[in-house]
Formats: sequence, structure tokens, C-alpha cells
Amino acid sequence: MYGTIFKLNIKDGHHEALLNEIRQDKSFPAGMKAWFIMNPDEKEEWIGVAIFDSKEAYIANAESPEQHKRFVKIMLHLESEPSWTDGEFVFGQLNS
Repeated sequence: MYGTIFKLNIKDGHHEALLNEIRQDKSFPAGMKAWFIMNPDEKEEWIGVAIFDSKEAYIANAESPEQHKRFVKIMLHLESEPSWTDGEFVFGQLNS
């Protein structure tokens, strides 16, 4: 699996609006397994993770016009572009 961990520096007063924007889009890009956003107790930035089947699926999503439209809408609520750490997930465990 492949994906990214990202940080979101949200504009003051935009947290709820950002969540509403994210929740409106129910689409799941091809090859995406899961994604999460965390509001850390001790940090001002939110942290997210997106997990894909493969690096190819991740890149295809990143380069898609649909993802660009989502990104432009999200950027309205951010102070700066997210920071991204891309890579292969080498271990994971999920209790369902």
C-alpha cells in the first residue's frame, strides 16, 4: 500500500467550514483504501493520512482533474498548502 501523511494549517474560524467541505464529497477515488483526519490534542495543525492500493493509484488520483477541484475548495480554508510525506506503508493493523 502507498499513500501520504499530511498536515493542514487551517485559517482561524475555518475548522467547521473545512469539515463541512470534506464531508460533502462522498466520492472515493479509484484505488483509495481509507483516509483519516486527526485534530491532535497538542497541535494547532490537523494531521491526515490517505492510503491507496498502490503508488500508481495515488499518483493517478493526485493528477486527476477531480482531485484538483477538491484541492482548490479545501485551499480556501487553509493558511498554506499542506505539507506531504509520501511513501509505502510497510505495516498496518486494523481491528474491525
